[in-house]
Amino acid sequence: MPVSMYDIAVPSFSKHLDALDAIIDKAVAYADARKVDHNALLDARLYPDMYTFKKQVQSACDFAKLSVARLAGVAAPVHDDSEKTFADLKRRIAETLAVITSATPDAMEAALDKEITIKAGPRELTFTGKDYLLHFALPNFYFHATTAYDILRHNGLEIGKRDFMRRLS
Repeated sequence: MPVSMYDIAVPSFSKHLDALDAIIDKAVAYADARKVDHNALLDARLYPDMYTFKKQVQSACDFAKLSVARLAGVAAPVHDDSEKTFADLKRRIAETLAVITSATPDAMEAALDKEITIKAGPRELTFTGKDYLLHFALPNFYFHATTAYDILRHNGLEIGKRDFMRRLS
């Protein structure tokens, strides 16, 4: 039996959003134990022209929710990126998980060859549903999730590959 788009997207997004949620808990504990201002971590970035930790989490959530919503035909909440705290980011992750777990395998599979057009900056990009998921949505999601992890690791949080991978199923 071939692997479905649902099987590729939903469990993977869920797994890594759960992992991101868990490392946020570790970040809070780390900052509190060391008397580090939470904003120092929330506003940290790897390089001046890169997004902050907050924006990386927001972007990972956006790629997960919008890709599943586009492919499954479900409504995605609109976020104004106003999260200011770790608790706000955890709430955003929870809302994203609710969207992606509301999708059905049949709805996503129906989008396999569907034309999907998105705006990326000034350009419009058009994909089949399959190409959109495999070559745009997933790589972007992983980029932002990994960078969020890397920012916290770079700032001293003792996390490793197991924290990023969370669980193997």
